[in-house]
Amino acid sequence: MALSSTSSRTAMSIVVALVLVLGTSTCHAARRLADDTEPAAAPAAIPAIPAVPKPTVPAVPTVPQIPAVPAVTGVPPMPAVPTVPAVTMPKVPAMPTAALPPVVPAVVVPKVTLPPMPSVPAGIPTVTLPPMPSMSIPGVPTIPFLAPPPKA
Repeated sequence: MALSSTSSRTAMSIVVALVLVLGTSTCHAARRLADDTEPAAAPAAIPAIPAVPKPTVPAVPTVPQIPAVPAVTGVPPMPAVPTVPAVTMPKVPAMPTAALPPVVPAVVVPKVTLPPMPSVPAGIPTVTLPPMPSMSIPGVPTIPFLAPPPKA
């Protein structure tokens, strides 16, 4: 039941797509309209737009001259900056010497030996893989590998 409904849906969608693509074409109708219709009459003349009268603009008044700023007289001179008296600073007392605590002896780490790695048996065949196909994705730049490919 499920298989038959899936195939009927696919067939129905194909039929609908074909009807939409082939049924909405306007080529024949446009061609017939172009062949059968008479050319339209020339449109009536558009009346001319009347000219806009230019407004009269009043003259710009003249700007009065700015009077000069008079020089200021009678200002007392700037007083001199007073000097700062020299100050003698007391000497910094010497730091007392303190006895350091004894140094902790270094921790001795025992030496550990690992067992040897087992060797690969000689009966296992080596398999060569086919080269990987190059894939290009549009819009993604290809970046070369920084490291060489691993050796088999």
